[in-house]
Amino acid sequence: MARRTKIYEGKAKILYEGPEPGTIVQFFKDDATAFNAQKKDVIEGKGVLNNRLSEYFMVGLQNIGIPTHFLKRLNMREQLVRSCEIVPLEVIVRNYAAGSLCTRLGVEEGTQLPRPIVEYCYKDDALGDPLVTEEHIAAFGWASQQEMDDILSLALRVNDYLSGVMYGVGIRLVDFKIEIGRVFEGDYQRLVVADEISPDSCRLWDLETGRKLDKDVFRRDLGNLTDAYSEVAKRLGILQNNATSIKPTVVN
Repeated sequence: MARRTKIYEGKAKILYEGPEPGTIVQFFKDDATAFNAQKKDVIEGKGVLNNRLSEYFMVGLQNIGIPTHFLKRLNMREQLVRSCEIVPLEVIVRNYAAGSLCTRLGVEEGTQLPRPIVEYCYKDDALGDPLVTEEHIAAFGWASQQEMDDILSLALRVNDYLSGVMYGVGIRLVDFKIEIGRVFEGDYQRLVVADEISPDSCRLWDLETGRKLDKDVFRRDLGNLTDAYSEVAKRLGILQNNATSIKPTVVN
């Protein structure tokens, strides 16, 4: 097997050069991190689950006309994606109060927000991914005003899709974060949803019990992370209810 060229390794994924120009192979690791990597562990099967769940959501977004970088899943841990220039922002959409919003504003966890709140963080691990405003983004040239308008629109459309999908299987979408990439086609540029969408990047609570089905299970030592992610996959039909491992079928 030919040795692949590694482009980048992050906390949860490794990126390799793809088989064709303009493509990247995205490998999902079992590593779990929290609190800006101050807490670390290796959770067996986490990468497999996130690969399948992210595929499910990316395909679902594409089916309703929201562009993403996803091309196809290659195997249980890898997917082929389009190469893109990542806008250096984490785009966070909040439907209910949780996490840092509660800490910053003193809002009780679980409070339903009057409308979805979109926040932006500057992607820099050394700085702790600080919260920034559109004024910062414009001043430092991280994105143009037109791009910010498009990013806001994309984020809210993703929120509508994910909220509906999750509600349909008895899960509340509390909040999530996405990354946006620029794809260049000659002189033409468009923005796409990039990186991943998985329980690593969402807060998901059971509608009836409030049980957490996301990375807060790891952050707060609330149980087995793989069990929580598997529950999400089972409800979405990705994982069979009696299965102990991911079934190797492709999501349509």
